[in-house]
Amino acid sequence: MPRPIQARINLSALENNLQVARRATPARIMSIIKADGYGHGMLRAAGALSASDGFALLGIQDAMRLREACFRQPILMLEGFFGAEDLAPVCEYNLTCVIHSAWQIALLDAYPKNGAPSSGKLDVWLKVNSGMNRLGFAPQQAAQAMEQLRRHRAVREITLMTHFANADETCGIAEPLALFNDFAAPYRVPRSLANSAALLRYPESHGDWVRPGLMLYGASPFADTDAQQLGLRPAMTLSSRIIAVQDLRAGDEIGYGGLFRAEHAMRVGIVACGYADGYPRHAPGGTPILVDGQTTQTLGRVSMDMLYADLSKLPQADVGSHVVLWGDGMPIEKVARAAGTASYELMCALTDRVPIVV
Repeated sequence: MPRPIQARINLSALENNLQVARRATPARIMSIIKADGYGHGMLRAAGALSASDGFALLGIQDAMRLREACFRQPILMLEGFFGAEDLAPVCEYNLTCVIHSAWQIALLDAYPKNGAPSSGKLDVWLKVNSGMNRLGFAPQQAAQAMEQLRRHRAVREITLMTHFANADETCGIAEPLALFNDFAAPYRVPRSLANSAALLRYPESHGDWVRPGLMLYGASPFADTDAQQLGLRPAMTLSSRIIAVQDLRAGDEIGYGGLFRAEHAMRVGIVACGYADGYPRHAPGGTPILVDGQTTQTLGRVSMDMLYADLSKLPQADVGSHVVLWGDGMPIEKVARAAGTASYELMCALTDRVPIVV
């Protein structure tokens, strides 16, 4: 009998969440499926999100797999190409590349005119740094990059893009939005600004393309609003079962380091899930967990293969009881918040040893 942990992927939830995005904007939707579809499986996610106008990811090999699986939408490489050797497959598979640095334009300059498939031209998205200070040209350098790309023999169509650092925070996007709009004003080209948070909260940022990621997988980008309030449904449910029950006396400790000490007699369920499955080791005692449909909490320190569930108020719970770590009935945002991390990390941290069920 296999170990009872599994991650169930709900394809209809992905479809629902795409429709939430579609209802929020008239812009074209570039669905983000990087990091193996946020842990949901890239091709699986792309299939459920096939009504998207485009897909965005990072790796050339992943983009090639997507094309070979007969997805014909634009495929955006979010970090562009990484070396001259990438340019041939970029052209062959008709991939769109983000241009964020001068060295990438220099690689385009060195790309041979002859020998490339079709015309050898590619579509590019020029990234403007509006305050994230991660990738992109500062506005004063972006104008020069824009002129270089507009004249470049290897470039077909240009889209202007930026990325907001604080669309999910109370400070909002007013300053970076104004900076980007001031730069983009002279150019009659498509624009892309909005991630999930901006798509849902700032319609003035939608432009021609929006780039939803987290919301497609059923998690809220906002600390003050849960996914259900936004009409989103969880696409991933990580679940397991209780495989043992310990009856503690007052003063008994559990787990490595004895971080939890019982103040009174109590029952503790041992759950077959640990940090080797992708559950965060740093999640403290008190992180919410669902046992037989009722909310309780973890206790002590998460082990490699197991964690502890408080059964004090769940007399019916026993060996075999169903446990939801996150997903249906236990919003992933609540778990992430308790663990001091983000929903993104929990989804992406799921390890290969956890069976995926669709």
